[in-house]
Amino acid sequence: MADTLSADNVHAVFKAYDVRGIAPDQIDEALARATGLAYVQVLGVDSVVVGHDMRPSSPGLAGAFAEGATEAGADVVMIGLASTDQLYFASGFLGRAGVMFTASHNPAQYNGIKMCRAHAVPVGADTGLAEIRDRVVAGVVPDAVGTGSISSHDVLEAYAAHLLTLAPVSGRRLKVVVDAGNGMAGHTAPAVFGRLGDDVVDVVPMYFELDGTFPNHDANPIDAETLVDLQARVVAEGADVGLAFDGDADRCFLVDERGVAVSPSTLTALIAARELAKHPGSTVIHNLITSRAVPQLVEELGGRPVRTRVGHSYIKATMAETDAVFGGEHSGHFYFRDFWRADSGMLAALHALAALAETDLPLSALLAQYERYPLSGEINSTVADQGEVIAAIEAAYAGREGVSTDRLDGLSVLHADWAFNVRGSNTEPLLRLNAEGKDQQTMTTVRDEVLSMIRGAR
Repeated sequence: MADTLSADNVHAVFKAYDVRGIAPDQIDEALARATGLAYVQVLGVDSVVVGHDMRPSSPGLAGAFAEGATEAGADVVMIGLASTDQLYFASGFLGRAGVMFTASHNPAQYNGIKMCRAHAVPVGADTGLAEIRDRVVAGVVPDAVGTGSISSHDVLEAYAAHLLTLAPVSGRRLKVVVDAGNGMAGHTAPAVFGRLGDDVVDVVPMYFELDGTFPNHDANPIDAETLVDLQARVVAEGADVGLAFDGDADRCFLVDERGVAVSPSTLTALIAARELAKHPGSTVIHNLITSRAVPQLVEELGGRPVRTRVGHSYIKATMAETDAVFGGEHSGHFYFRDFWRADSGMLAALHALAALAETDLPLSALLAQYERYPLSGEINSTVADQGEVIAAIEAAYAGREGVSTDRLDGLSVLHADWAFNVRGSNTEPLLRLNAEGKDQQTMTTVRDEVLSMIRGAR
């Protein structure tokens, strides 16, 4: 049996803003228990709320973490099955630090741990996660303060009610196809949409059965192949919109009435416009792979766009520093000041439904004003040496007329007519490319040129 507490393994699974690896080879109950001990000791918390997704290993890992946390003297509130944004809600609603056991969109063999302080304040490498990792490596031991308690608290209905106060939906009745991907949206969507009622939304459910083996498709809607079933069902049903969630339901993707996938940058722009209408002049965060249409729109509406690197802990920290009202990532994460600056796929979905219900337009027409540049979408490639490939691409573009570069996160190459970013995944051995251009031909040319360099180096 693998030693999950070895220094090599612990360093491998503790990433920039969460813990992620294969269960049980890399993440097992011994690691979870040690992490629970270290988490309480490093953060100095006296109470923790713990949730978990539907993966077969998740309940055992959550229980082991709770044992470690109580050994360190903290009281633990178990909320059971939860989406990640439901855990963030519990952290804010109950005023407790929070821990979620999930591997999000990763395949079935993975699991992981997302951590936050009270009120969903993120814990990343620079804000405690590295210290927790180092304490686990050193061999954490219980404090002398004794054992805390473990209790249960069901927050699902309170979560659903709270979301609907932030984005109430009214107007025309919408037919909505929801693909939960056998993930946690199968748990949260009935609670949320059930409160809206059949006179507001006619929900067509897809793959609502909780199954961490993902028998129908991976719960990873950034992968176009996982949207195929939803796209076909939207067209077949004559639906107004399709919603696709990832495994822990903190991300949401849209499909319009034609069955066409909507760019998360477009949804970012839509929500930004709604939030700026309520809070004029506010700051809006966008990560560096989001379309330049987003900062342009924010400025046109009198807001202040702020660009940041990819990753929830970075987005949330920047939101706190700038008091931003909203933040969007091209990966489908959407962050809300009124939701403890945390991300919620369901809240983003409700904003889209609310905007659509207020008009007589089809979704494609409603969103047309926010779609200014053709986008490649995120294209993943497995490479032997991510740093070497990125350096070669940077050298290839250095000195070209009108080109600027930066290393805020990976490599961004910017031109008046086009832009692209290449960055390594924090959780998988992948290099990710996102490109855009002033027109389809420009985008395609840039995309293919960069892809040839990436894939030629493999």
